[in-house]
Amino acid sequence: MSVSNFRIRIRGPLACFTRPEFSTERLSYEIITPSAARGVLEAVLWKPAILWRIHAVHVLSEIKWTEFRRNEVNKRVSTSDAISAANGRTALRDYFADEDRAQRNTVALRDVDYVVDASISMTERAGAEDNLLKFQAIFERRLQGGQHVYQPYLGCREFPAYVEATDAIPATIDETRELGWMLHDMDYGADRRPRFFQARLDKGVMQVPAWEEAVTA
Repeated sequence: MSVSNFRIRIRGPLACFTRPEFSTERLSYEIITPSAARGVLEAVLWKPAILWRIHAVHVLSEIKWTEFRRNEVNKRVSTSDAISAANGRTALRDYFADEDRAQRNTVALRDVDYVVDASISMTERAGAEDNLLKFQAIFERRLQGGQHVYQPYLGCREFPAYVEATDAIPATIDETRELGWMLHDMDYGADRRPRFFQARLDKGVMQVPAWEEAVTA
């Protein structure tokens, strides 16, 4: 399958790539996950005809933590209820966020800076006139012009990401260690199950295995 390769710098003052084993309190992974990096790139360009893959993450700044408390809501509208209301079958019940707030602890990252190696390939939903050169040009133009489908963010929508193209990789941190099981991405098939991989930082670089090599939870 043909692919187009990119090297993109992603940075920001705050980030929280929440570990799924913590359902209430938020505790971030040590570095950006492949799924979070994909989300940043899709914020610049997403089309049904293309698929983003993350191949490596280069960590440019020291891993630093910060801790604070945030107000969050306890409930959310289910997808099925929202679709039913949109189709006029049922009415959504009144919801007052101020009556449903709770303070939760967040252990986040600060001053993050990454270079991500990524690629796009065509999907089965590509049309007859869709091709990689077309989408490569669109992505590069949107990246240069600061255009987004939505504001890119670093794990939580309150933490904006700054995204730019880069030709070279600045010096990475000189750190090697095991990062444990990390979320690769969601399998959006019938079961919608997450896939994980054994992450390792090697002199500041985390290699991301192919999607097929990730383990389903």
